[in-house]
Amino acid sequence: MSAFDSQVGGEHYREMTIQPVRFIQENKLTFLEGCVVKRVCRHRRKNGAEDIRKAIHELNLILEMEYPEPKNEKPPED
Repeated sequence: MSAFDSQVGGEHYREMTIQPVRFIQENKLTFLEGCVVKRVCRHRRKNGAEDIRKAIHELNLILEMEYPEPKNEKPPED
């Protein structure tokens, strides 16, 4: 039996056409990107709004780490 045929703690992933772990691995997503995918996929079946809030937090972490805002530097004085 494949590990994809069983799930510990519910059925919310196993019942999906494409399990998030397979999608994440096949597309070589980073840890945080994978977390976002799994939370968005399961929110209706598991933790509702909490999963969406966590996904938003993880997206904000990605923004901060990969696309940092330029630091406000003082304009040159005349």
